[in-house]
Amino acid sequence: MTAVLSTPPTEAPARPIDLGPAVALSCRECGHRIDLGPFYACTECFGPLEVAYEFALTGIALRERIEAGPNNIWRYAPLLPVPSGVAQTPNMNPGGTKLIRADNLARELGMKRLWVKDDSGNPTHSFKDRVVAVALTAARELGFSVLACPSTGNLANAVAAAAARAGIRSVVLIPSDLEQQKILTTAAYGGTLVAVDGNYDDINRLAGQIAAEREDWAFVNVNVRPYYAEGSKTLGFEVAEQLGWRLPEQVVIPIASGAQLVKVDKGFTELGTLGLVEPTPYKVFGAQATGCSPVSAAFKAGHDTVLPVRPNTVAKSLAIGNPADGPYVLDVTRRTGGAVEDVSDDEIVDSIKLLARTEGIFAETAGGVTVAVLRKLLATGQLDPEAETVVFNTGDGLKTLDAIAHAVGPTATIAPTLAAFEEAGLA
Repeated sequence: MTAVLSTPPTEAPARPIDLGPAVALSCRECGHRIDLGPFYACTECFGPLEVAYEFALTGIALRERIEAGPNNIWRYAPLLPVPSGVAQTPNMNPGGTKLIRADNLARELGMKRLWVKDDSGNPTHSFKDRVVAVALTAARELGFSVLACPSTGNLANAVAAAAARAGIRSVVLIPSDLEQQKILTTAAYGGTLVAVDGNYDDINRLAGQIAAEREDWAFVNVNVRPYYAEGSKTLGFEVAEQLGWRLPEQVVIPIASGAQLVKVDKGFTELGTLGLVEPTPYKVFGAQATGCSPVSAAFKAGHDTVLPVRPNTVAKSLAIGNPADGPYVLDVTRRTGGAVEDVSDDEIVDSIKLLARTEGIFAETAGGVTVAVLRKLLATGQLDPEAETVVFNTGDGLKTLDAIAHAVGPTATIAPTLAAFEEAGLA
């Protein structure tokens, strides 16, 4: 996407910006810092910006503060770019989702300890509610009046719902060939929904152009992206807290833009630095669909850059051919001793069925990608079956019914008689 330095709202905030422990935006490439604001590209090198913090609490005091908080992402407000009173403002209150011990799946795969972080329990049934909640909070503080995004589907749901709850306008751009379930659920919230004839990367470029022209529009994953991305840290925070304030040995995370994987790692690192967990080693593995696997290809080739591809996969929520955080995914997986792998559409569908059959968790296609990659990593010996492992299911299977419609159905169709039942061999 063309680097646009993003413009501030027409009216600058009349008071200092209050985003809690966030003190600046820092360039991920050159380290240059700028003041907090609606910016996402470095003024020195055009590298991407992320939030820099000065945390007020550490250790036991911080843990007690967190544990006394609400059962959603706002319990981690002292670690996020949000004001201290954020939980009292109208929002979707995402987070607090289940970490499920997957003993049945572990047994089938020959693993010792396996967990599924099931984020389908969020308000719009995907992890995107987390990142949107943080982005919306920052957008309010920065004076924006419209919440917008380009989306592969889940983000569209989350933005439309969050804006409705907040009482502001939403504008969502989606590929016109998106799953019907995601189109209908986004439209139901009553915002502006624009279907574009193009893939996500085409739409993302358009969003950047619109953001440069509409000064009061906050595109959550464009001009307020540094704040938006920080919401993914809460997945890492919750996993560690749900494990009794310790880090898992291995995690498998799906890759779309790559920000979720990078920020889960950042969350784990912050927990160790702040004395909330023992900073034990862990490995991060990334999961992609073969039909959109630019990061996997770069990892296997030993490259540090990611070459864009044109997506062609059933896993539409991961179909970002030019992932913004791709190079940082490579850094994280290599630094931690992990890997990036990809799987076919058939493997994705089979793994959706496997997770549903063994654990009663119906994942969308992104979850199928993650479980399929878990299986492949085990088969190739890259992932240790004895090590405690967490896989991330980031969305509900009801969002991607078309992907499995050809592969599941009634066991039998019979007449409404006992004889027919018995003849079908169902007893």
